[in-house]
Amino acid sequence: MAAKDDHIALLLKRIPDAPGVYQYFDSEGQIIYVGKAKNLHRRVNSYFNKDHQSSKTRQLVAHIADIRYVVVESEQDAFLLENNLIKQYQPHYNILLKDGKSYPSICITREPYPRIFKTRTIDKRRGEYYGPYSFGNTVDLVLELVHKLYPIRTCNIPLSIQSIEKGSTRVCLKYHLKNCCGICEAKPGSEHYQEWVAQARKLIKGDAHEIGAQLEEEMMQLAAEMRYEEAAAVKQKIDLLEQFKSKTIITNSSARDVDVFGYDEQDDRVYVSMLHVHNGSVVQGQTIEYRRKMEEEKEELLAMGMVELRERLDSSTQDVIVPFVPEVFDENLHVHIAVSGDRKKLLDLAMQNVRQYKMDRLKQEDKLNPEQRGLRILTELQQMMGLPVLPRWIDCFDNSNIQGTNAVAGCVVYRMAKPSKSDYKRFEIKTVDGADDYASMREVVRRRYTHLIEEGGQLPDLIIADGGLGQMHAIREAVEDQLGLTIPIAGLKKNDKHRTQTLLYGFPPVEIAMPVTSEVFRLLTNIQDEVHRFAIAYHKNKRSKAQIHSQLDDLQGVGEVLKQKILSHFGSVKRARMAEKNEWIKLLGKSRGSAVYEQIQAKISR
Repeated sequence: MAAKDDHIALLLKRIPDAPGVYQYFDSEGQIIYVGKAKNLHRRVNSYFNKDHQSSKTRQLVAHIADIRYVVVESEQDAFLLENNLIKQYQPHYNILLKDGKSYPSICITREPYPRIFKTRTIDKRRGEYYGPYSFGNTVDLVLELVHKLYPIRTCNIPLSIQSIEKGSTRVCLKYHLKNCCGICEAKPGSEHYQEWVAQARKLIKGDAHEIGAQLEEEMMQLAAEMRYEEAAAVKQKIDLLEQFKSKTIITNSSARDVDVFGYDEQDDRVYVSMLHVHNGSVVQGQTIEYRRKMEEEKEELLAMGMVELRERLDSSTQDVIVPFVPEVFDENLHVHIAVSGDRKKLLDLAMQNVRQYKMDRLKQEDKLNPEQRGLRILTELQQMMGLPVLPRWIDCFDNSNIQGTNAVAGCVVYRMAKPSKSDYKRFEIKTVDGADDYASMREVVRRRYTHLIEEGGQLPDLIIADGGLGQMHAIREAVEDQLGLTIPIAGLKKNDKHRTQTLLYGFPPVEIAMPVTSEVFRLLTNIQDEVHRFAIAYHKNKRSKAQIHSQLDDLQGVGEVLKQKILSHFGSVKRARMAEKNEWIKLLGKSRGSAVYEQIQAKISR
């Protein structure tokens, strides 16, 4: 160990005060971390001459057995070299680039008579590719327009000039439907095939405005020559092009050629999206995902994402729009922080794409591993509230009574963010007279946890009151003052419309705002709705039984079997009271029916 420390100490003295990239190796000679720095000496030494709060950083330092570095001219050069080394070696402690689903691209094949189609498989030997497209149905819209404007073949027949000259191929139905020019038989007009492919290529590249101008010129020329039918056919193509523009993102001249980046994150996951705008049209887009390994800042991650995506989409555009300034960027780039206008609209679109990608990835993982979703939501709740442990077990209480009668309470249990109905508990209030919700809450909470303690059972990680401060205090008095327990307690505060608004936590309570679209908010409102439903259902059941008892069970000569027969016949106690004597006699016979009828009438007349 001492030899290792001496070796590291010697290396630290030799590292220069210059920009560059450093590499950490473990005892087996494997690269475990790559970093960049404006000043190599200062940055590398910082790992070894101070105590780190992060356990991940402490773990990294403990595994460093050797250090190497590369001096470069500028911070930008260091950034690019770091990015390349991370992709090449994928060190254990560096961020990990995760490739998710493959986005569709458009292929123009390298054939004598090319085909144009959508694909997710890239083989540069097969043809030239445009894309990928990560948003909406843009690929389908582009291809639909291409095949409406130009009668390019869609078949898989291996056509060559020789096969056409030999007449070994025949036109298919698409030719007769006027969706193909019949190039396989060299039909009249098909001599323009290569010109159509060239026009389609321009359209796919985003030159819709140029194509439109060419069509306008062609239409005017045909009209001037009084070839009105042909001019009308070109006019239909212009209309198709305008319809396409209305369905895609078209900007004005202030954002003609630009790359737009969106950024979002979730726990240790980071998502960066890019939209490539050419001639005012969004023609390409892709989103990538990183996994944090250390404490990388969002500015650094955005910069890495920008380099990666511009390389993937082969973009050399000098203008970029970003949600915030990246850590390092090419000095030749014009970086814009969009706040309004067309640039802001494009940034909003990029942000929408990156958020949608994040949600799609999370939903996909939730399907494959449902427990992962619960863990993620509970982790977010723990972080929001600052809870000491993950709230794997949550109890939620609610009372129900009408003017103090038939007072009951319910406790619902959620384990790993899912209802555990076998653990639900109902309580009939025993020690409280009248409508005292707080005293009722103290009673049921005390009974609930006294029972668990006596059984030696586990206690919940979090208790939630279906109410505000008053119920929270009642629960605290029972849990802490009466039972001497320490369990986090929260409340759900409602607004004027009796809808959940904020989460209360602590004493004195702090309001924790939650976006209504967040998964935590949906979980808490689901818990609140469930405990309310559970308590109300028990109260209704108890009240119904009490009403049935007061009307039928006190009648002489009416047992359980006869009571069920009466209720089955009349449907309710109210209808039984209103029934005529003849109906009772018909149901129970003359003697018993008359006796029961007289008793009921006597009770009504009191």
